Amino acid sequence: MSVRRTRFYLDKRNKRFMGVCAGIADYFGWEPTWVRIGAVAAVVLGVGFLPIIYLAIGWIADPKPSMLYDESLEDRQFWKNVRVAPQRTVRDVHASFRESDRRLRDIEAYVTSSNRSLANEIDSLR
Repeated sequence: MSVRRTRFYLDKRNKRFMGVCAGIADYFGWEPTWVRIGAVAAVVLGVGFLPIIYLAIGWIADPKPSMLYDESLEDRQFWKNVRVAPQRTVRDVHASFRESDRRLRDIEAYVTSSNRSLANEIDSLR
């Protein structure tokens, strides 16, 4: 089974009952306690179909693979951003590569230029 970091998984390590609220919180990067409070409030306020949907998700969704629990905070934040706003994440990564490419071009231009002092330093190292 291939692990996809952009999928919804049940969070079995942080579960209270079936891991659905913890999975929703993990997917969107929210605090699990607030998701649980929201779910209980929705049931109390009369959203009658919510327990049925909760149970269906609990039976249908896959548990989170153990390798995803060991990710660093930076990796979890990146993949949360990919799930929530993929276009913005692509734009940010593209901007980062564009900046790195610009810096590399500047270095290459400096090294290949007819800078005599740099050429002398390189020759002295040989």
